[in-house]
Amino acid sequence: MSEHLKKATSLALATNVFLFAIKLTVGIISNSITMISEAVNSSTDIISSLAIKYSVRISSMKPDDKHQFGHSAAQPIATFIVAVFAGVLGLNIIQESVKRIVTPANIQINIYVYIVLAITIISKVILNRYQIHIGNKYNSPAVRAQSVDSINDVLASSIALIGIIGVQAGYPRIDGVGGILVAMFILRSGFEIAKENIDYLMGRAADENLIMEITSRALRVKGVEGLNDLRSHYVGDKFHIEIHIEVNKSVSTKESHDIGKDVQHAIEKLPEVQKVFVHIDPV
Repeated sequence: MSEHLKKATSLALATNVFLFAIKLTVGIISNSITMISEAVNSSTDIISSLAIKYSVRISSMKPDDKHQFGHSAAQPIATFIVAVFAGVLGLNIIQESVKRIVTPANIQINIYVYIVLAITIISKVILNRYQIHIGNKYNSPAVRAQSVDSINDVLASSIALIGIIGVQAGYPRIDGVGGILVAMFILRSGFEIAKENIDYLMGRAADENLIMEITSRALRVKGVEGLNDLRSHYVGDKFHIEIHIEVNKSVSTKESHDIGKDVQHAIEKLPEVQKVFVHIDPV
């Protein structure tokens, strides 16, 4: 699993470094705030990719004395920090874009601007589909966050393309408007990433479907006569489950212990679950 996640984060990093280089070069040559905003957007993607790549590596580490339930919280922590950083940069771009609307700059548009934006749109669409596949397959909040960022980049680059066309049509202030719209997509990306990962950091409970599956698995274990309490919360990107099972009071301590272990193992087979704590209530 970790190798596929590492490959996904490495691919995202390489793509973002390439896009940043060509966007910044063309942005400086053309003096377009829209293109420079796109370059800044890619720079946030690079920082995001580095943070997520590092967090994926940490999250795959085995439990140790200081982190006895593993390091799975590394991914949501890293992506939340990236979301905050994206928000700060988005606001800075809006500030600069407003200045460009008030005082339009001399912009030199050439064919390379269109080529760079076309490359960005195509590469990010492909990357988004790959990230969605990997993120869902391996239940990685970090890679799923990158997929959201990738599709927002597609929308941002499309807006930038419209802005550049407007400048060439003789409306230089559209460059500043385009910069603001690109910044809004950066802010949106940060918000969506933060929204998803705040649930992991706050320890949100499992949804109804997962609770029903957990209940079903517990009740199918031989010797379980019922349930009277079930609680769940995120630890990192996996759930910890606390479940109370009812066992006949005439059953020996060893038999009760074995029934509890069977319940634990049955629930821990679920990919969303990391650890199950079983409490036995004699009835």
